[in-house]
Amino acid sequence: MQNTGLVLEGGGMRGAFTAGVLRYLMDEDMYIPYTIGVSAGACNGSSYISRQLDRNYKVIIQYCRHPEYISFRRFLRNRELFGMDLIFDKMPNELVPFDMQTFCQSKDGFVVGTTDCETGEAVYFDKGTYSEDMLTILRASSSLPLFAPEVSFMGKFLLDGGIADPIPIKKSVRDGNKKNIVVLTKNTGYIARPSNLNWFAMRKYKNYTGLLRTIKNHHTIYNETVRYLEEEEEKGNIVIIRPMQKLDVSSIGRNRRKLEKLYHQGYAEAKKAYRKLKELL
Repeated sequence: MQNTGLVLEGGGMRGAFTAGVLRYLMDEDMYIPYTIGVSAGACNGSSYISRQLDRNYKVIIQYCRHPEYISFRRFLRNRELFGMDLIFDKMPNELVPFDMQTFCQSKDGFVVGTTDCETGEAVYFDKGTYSEDMLTILRASSSLPLFAPEVSFMGKFLLDGGIADPIPIKKSVRDGNKKNIVVLTKNTGYIARPSNLNWFAMRKYKNYTGLLRTIKNHHTIYNETVRYLEEEEEKGNIVIIRPMQKLDVSSIGRNRRKLEKLYHQGYAEAKKAYRKLKELL
């Protein structure tokens, strides 16, 4: 498994698919030596590193109807849609404890991508250097533009890692991984389009010209990255695991039945890819 990476896309509640994939990998005792993720992908990845089989399921599905999880009333009042204090404080410390000790002691590499509001560029943080600050970093990586406040960390104002680098495959390659498993949360054939909320972003982030530029170009970055992934998959350097049908869950979906279905879909797609994964590894 040397020089092999696991790359995890974000996607909000669609991360239930990734949770299912990772549960299958853990059931098969398939632990990749390097994991990188953004947003929900990074959150799922942290529980993979801490070897907590059921934690992602509990966080995404068992608590999906918690009144603090997603609140439009809170968004109108405080411009915060997801309950960030619930997800990154109360859950990991009380409701669904995060095994920080196992996480920190793991020899596996773990990298989280964020977006610098000033420059609009990706900023990455690795477990080896920032393990004690990981919950803050995960919060920053999951702070959706327009729907969550910026997170101040290390002298920077940070937002969702998926803005600047939605699928951080090239960072994994730069870090020396010649082979990669990539988990996507958008179905095959998906094409990103320009956002309808660019006007809102221009008003909210008028002082962050770099961030606005990146938000405007996000769909181009995403589509180019997917093309690169598919080319590398044809060469045998990458195995992509993703939903094969159009998703029935949005990034803020809270229907437990649909989330359960997506979780099991992720498990099933990973199981189908088992032979390809073994060949890659």
